[in-house]
Amino acid sequence: MAAFAEASAPRRAALAVTVLALMAPGARPAALTSEVLRSVGGLPPHIVGLFEEPLSFQQAPGGGYYVFDRRGHTVYSVDAARTNALKVVEIGPEAGRIIQPRGFDTSPAGPFVVADAPRSGERVQIFGDTGARRGGFTLPVRERTAAIAFGTLVLNGIASIQYGADSLLISHPESGALITEYSTGGRARRSIGRLRATGHEDDPELHLALNVGLPLFDPTGGYVYVFLAGRPMFQKYDAAGRLLFERHIEGPEIDRYLAALPDRWPTRRVEDRELPLVTPAIRAAAVDPRGQLWISLMEPSTYVYDGQGDKVRSVQFSAAGIISPTSLFFTKDGRLLVTPGCYEFKP
Repeated sequence: MAAFAEASAPRRAALAVTVLALMAPGARPAALTSEVLRSVGGLPPHIVGLFEEPLSFQQAPGGGYYVFDRRGHTVYSVDAARTNALKVVEIGPEAGRIIQPRGFDTSPAGPFVVADAPRSGERVQIFGDTGARRGGFTLPVRERTAAIAFGTLVLNGIASIQYGADSLLISHPESGALITEYSTGGRARRSIGRLRATGHEDDPELHLALNVGLPLFDPTGGYVYVFLAGRPMFQKYDAAGRLLFERHIEGPEIDRYLAALPDRWPTRRVEDRELPLVTPAIRAAAVDPRGQLWISLMEPSTYVYDGQGDKVRSVQFSAAGIISPTSLFFTKDGRLLVTPGCYEFKP
């Protein structure tokens, strides 16, 4: 107000016109300027060089780190000082090893989970900090549906697994709900979220593919579900599984994807079936300790939404150039760990 009073008469008039324009009914807020977050650290090159395809970089409660190397079929443990990396889970189809792994997550208590696909099945295994197997289960055989993938990286099904204090979340639209919550012993506890309307209900495989997403625990309470393909959007649920709100994901970085959405989706042959070929809009997502949702797009940009679902930031990550995150993980002290590259940021 002081700056307004001290301005010249023409300047005050211009400011008043601007304010009135912003207050006018239907006025749109100015687009957020994309900011660049620069890496403040990460794992040293001699450790990162051990990994073939680091798909998740997370910190354990004790201070050490885990790196999930999807292509190497391996989980590494890295000490808190970041001086040494040790294989704690290695390749193999038998229990206690992993083969064709797709999903990984750590729990707040310390154990971690790996979801893999031995013999084309879907298996979930839980490991302690030394890599000793603590338990696991195999999911029921489901009819093959369209894979949401970019390159060789599959994003749906067991790849979406999230590990909470005493339960696991997996995206299973085939069940008729968006999220299935499992006990650590493999019992389906409950289903959360109704499938959204897609306009393709007459094509069951495509309808299900457009309901695939990332189920996330919100540290401040409840759950978030981010749809991976089709019209980009997310939904927020309370702790009881009731829908609180949904929001569309909009911005200039996603306009090209929206413009390219087809009316008729291409298909590809998988074994004896024709399945829709669906391109994702989203690479990764995570909820920070304050309850803010971070959504990494296929374009090298990340949108940030507050706890009420309002978009508050648009950021890019810069390390060895601008990177497109394949995973986001927030530490207890608020740092952000990102793959590829196993970099660290202060968000």
